[in-house]
Amino acid sequence: MPDRIVTLAYIGNGKSTNRYHAPFVLDRPDEFRIKTIQARHVDHSSWDALPGVRYTTNVEDVLGDPEVDVVEVTTPSALHYEMAKMVLEAGKSVVVDKPFAASYDQAAELFELASERGLMVQCYQNRRFDSDYLTARAVVASGRLGRVFEVVTSYDYYRPWQKEGQRLDVVTSAAFEHATHCVDQLIDWFGIPDRSHADLRQLQGAGMANDYFDFDLYYDDRGLKCTAHSNYLSAIQRPSFEVYGTKGCFIKVQKDQQERDLKHFYLPVGHDDFGLDAPEQYGLLRCYDDEGAFHEERVPTVRSSYARWYDALYRTVVEGSPQLVKPEETLAQMRILEDGVSRLS
Repeated sequence: MPDRIVTLAYIGNGKSTNRYHAPFVLDRPDEFRIKTIQARHVDHSSWDALPGVRYTTNVEDVLGDPEVDVVEVTTPSALHYEMAKMVLEAGKSVVVDKPFAASYDQAAELFELASERGLMVQCYQNRRFDSDYLTARAVVASGRLGRVFEVVTSYDYYRPWQKEGQRLDVVTSAAFEHATHCVDQLIDWFGIPDRSHADLRQLQGAGMANDYFDFDLYYDDRGLKCTAHSNYLSAIQRPSFEVYGTKGCFIKVQKDQQERDLKHFYLPVGHDDFGLDAPEQYGLLRCYDDEGAFHEERVPTVRSSYARWYDALYRTVVEGSPQLVKPEETLAQMRILEDGVSRLS
């Protein structure tokens, strides 16, 4: 049994809290409890009330509660910086949903404030525990692809209505909404790149919402190029991961299944098969061994859970371990994303 239970509170009671956070906290009852959820309006028409949780419209019920160890900000994106700063100024550590902030300067200010006060501020990068991502990493680590020279990850949708008629807004751009997932995965995997290039587009025309991105990250000493791209008009989605090496390639078509299950309210608690791939969803490995013999096989998907992000948070809060998502990683990502969005008009 853990030495103590970490007490959490949330500012925000929408999809993020109820779909991407709470199910995984509830899967770790010996490590965490959710004490309070604050929102401007308390309404359970969309999301059922969680048993034993206090709901309030008063943010001071969170900030002024000495029992709360960590506050998690899951508000609309435009409020992330403002709310995170308020939590830090109240003397509490904070986890901030993606996007972490609306600019590099805002992100740097939050990290500086946390450092001055001896607090933690961290971006919630749960997608570091996507099963497709971890499977691609495992294949590369096996050495069967030889020297890897290119990695491509896609985050496509066919959602022509999602941005229809919307004007350009940085924090709700495709870059700040979805590139935050896959650019962070590449930084987590390979480190901060030596250089990067961004191609962002507005498929509805100038002045309209960003609904297409293509980020290239270069690791010059390794001869490696990584690409994270997406557009919201992909009637056929590109593979989730493509990895190319001197001895072969690995292609994983479908993304992690946790989000699919969560959307159907099929939750990790009580479901041993939560987030699992069927065999027909396994990635395909084609490679040559050291003797030149050709191999082709389906690679079983690594089992994962976003609860592992909370395991890392527990180790940071209770044991003093370094935080999973390091400030320099978030700042590097913010610089890359901001550079891309700055080219739009």
